[in-house]
Amino acid sequence: MLRLIVRRLLQLIPTLLGLTVLLFLWIHRLPGGPASALLGERATEADRRQIEAALGLDEPLWVQYGRWIERLARLDLGTSTQTSRPVWEEFTQRFPATVELALTAMLIAVVVGIPLGYFAARRRGSWLDAGAVSGSLIGVCIPVFFFALILKAVFAVNLGWLPSTGRQSTGIDATEITGFYVLDGLLTGEWDASWDAVRHLVLPGVALASIPLAVIVRITRASVLEVLTEDYVRTAESKGLKQRTVRGRHVLRNALLPVVTTIGLLTGSLLSGAVLTESVFAFGGIGRFIAEGIDARDYPTLMGFILLIALLYVLINLMVDVAYSLIDPRVRVN
Repeated sequence: MLRLIVRRLLQLIPTLLGLTVLLFLWIHRLPGGPASALLGERATEADRRQIEAALGLDEPLWVQYGRWIERLARLDLGTSTQTSRPVWEEFTQRFPATVELALTAMLIAVVVGIPLGYFAARRRGSWLDAGAVSGSLIGVCIPVFFFALILKAVFAVNLGWLPSTGRQSTGIDATEITGFYVLDGLLTGEWDASWDAVRHLVLPGVALASIPLAVIVRITRASVLEVLTEDYVRTAESKGLKQRTVRGRHVLRNALLPVVTTIGLLTGSLLSGAVLTESVFAFGGIGRFIAEGIDARDYPTLMGFILLIALLYVLINLMVDVAYSLIDPRVRVN
């Protein structure tokens, strides 16, 4: 297991270096630039050159790239041109919100999706199977922002059951420790603050979970149907094993392999794809700040945030590989 983890970590080095090159070239190919965003359309050429010299943007690209890599080696992501604060501080301030939202969405998708896909496959052709297939198709097709607006209009505006914006109510006197509001409430014993944060997560979490839930249902159903036809399942049943043993040890365990891979990929995409959901619910996460950074041509923020998200993405996939080897020992042997 340790050799597998070390080998995967070593494989990350060329991946991340290639990513820095692509990211740097893409950012510097965007139309406009930080100087235009900071000075506006009426800025003179002299003012623009002065800003570019101050930011080091008048140097050749390879020089800028070398300096950026040198700063990265010192864990310096630069300073945001929007807020004049270090990019790392901006990221750590907003990252807990996005993680809370992504984990909530993935928890909903996994808790509902795997059992629903499994029982839909076990009862193929029934009303449950038809409902699961139809519902998952709708979940894949409907745009997330449209679903978020419907949830907000029905459950927050019309019924008033849940809050419509933000991470916590303004009247809550909560102690912040980690930036994860639900966890902070549990650690400090401020149950009202924790419950209030959970209520704020419900609507954006359900909206963001719509596509992962639909994908997990379909993958689980297809995988279980395939495993049910395997010889080892029929052999286990013919040996007189209990149905509980056959389902848990032979069917569900083998069917989970593609599901685990899908969950890992979807979790990484949730961290970077929550821009629209965060905008609809005014949820102060990294997705919303990246969208604002694109408008402002905030190069340091964009490069720092995207690189950190990519690093998280590859680490999540490393965890998926480890989980894969735990579920299927053949992976470790190979």
